[in-house]
Amino acid sequence: MVSTGETIGMGTNGKVRDKVEVKLRWDPSPLGQPPRHLDIVAATYGGDDPYGRPVHVVHYDSRSPDGTISMIRHSRTGLGLGFVEAMVLELDRLAPSFARVVVGVVIHQDGGPRVFGDLTKAGVVVVEKYTELLADDFAQVAGSTAATVAEFTRDSGSGEWEFHAMVRGFDSDPVTFIARMGGARQI
Repeated sequence: MVSTGETIGMGTNGKVRDKVEVKLRWDPSPLGQPPRHLDIVAATYGGDDPYGRPVHVVHYDSRSPDGTISMIRHSRTGLGLGFVEAMVLELDRLAPSFARVVVGVVIHQDGGPRVFGDLTKAGVVVVEKYTELLADDFAQVAGSTAATVAEFTRDSGSGEWEFHAMVRGFDSDPVTFIARMGGARQI
């Protein structure tokens, strides 16, 4: 279910031509509390059904079959300096049959219910080379357990990819979020 306080994040919407990197950070749990585990998730959608079921879902334990979307850094605790998790999307190499890619962040609920507002120093950035396309701290989705952060759509005529900032909160477990994250926008 999409959060009732849905808002779209600030960012630079526009064309992207190369690799895009999504990076995530958060502070570890206080001493004695269960680890806080977040994941970046990407879903690809075909041109025949860009808002239907994802063709591929990429997360910490998988990559796209063609190797165009993969995790290059993963954390189960948030320990480390700066951005502790990163995913690379090689949009320029994606097959022409793909029309859309949606990227999100999900909080594992192993240690009990957690929302973005429970985290400290959480943030996500989307960059293409040296250009920052999006930077967000999840404040606008503080009551959510998962959120989409970015959408990439392919122009059917030119084949060029376009970036859209899409910070949208969800109140669901990781499996349900993955199934719904790329669906048509709910108002």
